[in-house]
Amino acid sequence: MERIASFQVNHDTLEPGVYVSRIDGDITTYDMRFIKPNTPPFLPNPVMHTIEHLFATYSRNSKYADKVIYFGPMGCRTGFYFLVRDMSQEDALELIKDTVFKCKNHTGEIPGNTAAECGNYKEHNFNGAIEALNKYYNKLKDLTVDNLKYN
Repeated sequence: MERIASFQVNHDTLEPGVYVSRIDGDITTYDMRFIKPNTPPFLPNPVMHTIEHLFATYSRNSKYADKVIYFGPMGCRTGFYFLVRDMSQEDALELIKDTVFKCKNHTGEIPGNTAAECGNYKEHNFNGAIEALNKYYNKLKDLTVDNLKYN
């Protein structure tokens, strides 16, 4: 079997940031890496779950809402994949930065956090999510499209 693209990235040298993972026609997958691979502590599931709810909600309520395809966690618990359609890398990076900023400043209820809306609505960690988002934003805020390539 062929090795998939994400397994061909050197995780020994990968740092937290945003990277273009792959481009499939008009869909671009971004690797939003919160944690340096293989360096615990990793993101706990409740923290990732809360970030997923926040980021998905804010990005799908942005001016780019119709271009957002998917936002979801990596199994290794070091970050998330974000898929968008027909967006420049400049616009996608702007959306990511703006969305993380809004997420880290969110107050109130976690969006979609009822039994009717979520299949595991009791497993969230709001404070942990805000802490992780703040750390990530500090790494993210000064990135440019030149930083979107894997080393």
